[in-house]
Amino acid sequence: MAAKTNRILIIVTSVGEYEKVGYRTGLWLGELTHFYDVAEQAGYELTIASIDGGHVPLDPESLAHDVLGELGTDKRYADRKFMDKLENTVSVAEVKAEDYDAIYLTGGHGVMFDFHQSQALETLIARFYETGRLVSAVCHGPCGLLEVTLSNGEPLVKGKDVTGFSWPEEELAQRADAVPYSLQDGLKKLGASYSTAEKPFDSYVVEDGRLITGQNPASAKAVADAVVKHLG
Repeated sequence: MAAKTNRILIIVTSVGEYEKVGYRTGLWLGELTHFYDVAEQAGYELTIASIDGGHVPLDPESLAHDVLGELGTDKRYADRKFMDKLENTVSVAEVKAEDYDAIYLTGGHGVMFDFHQSQALETLIARFYETGRLVSAVCHGPCGLLEVTLSNGEPLVKGKDVTGFSWPEEELAQRADAVPYSLQDGLKKLGASYSTAEKPFDSYVVEDGRLITGQNPASAKAVADAVVKHLG
């Protein structure tokens, strides 16, 4: 088992818009803050890295008044010091798995356009998993798992129990025509055992050993709780 560092690496998108339509997107802020609050409270030091480094775009819908009020995201949004962390992030290519106990992939639709297209991220996630570290993701974050191949040539998610943003949720969010693919279908095609909550947008977390995934924005805190519990 890897030596404990008490540090967790958080990955966020660098993409701020959809390719086919004019909608803006980016990081879903609550998926960062809900996780961050739990992990920080548990004594972990957190590093935020983005695909390209630098400024992190925010999904404007994640800043809506009713959404911002959930689990104290509004307090983080009002915190200049915290929000400045999203102005000059390190790039995924600059970080090493050996410096952390776990990796957490946030969502927001932006990740659909840069997570699984990043060779640096794929290599990093495989390194985390194969050195006995924990891999976690929420909502669209599991897009980052789609191209991760282990040293045995198998997809990381093959035969694993996972979840992630569902196609019915894409339809309810009115993004079915805007997204480049279905995350749900992508995971299933790789041989993952994919499941969801009974109702769309309910909190739902799946644990399979050192792989922890959450279905949607409401699941971010529960993913954090599971990660902290697993790291012990």
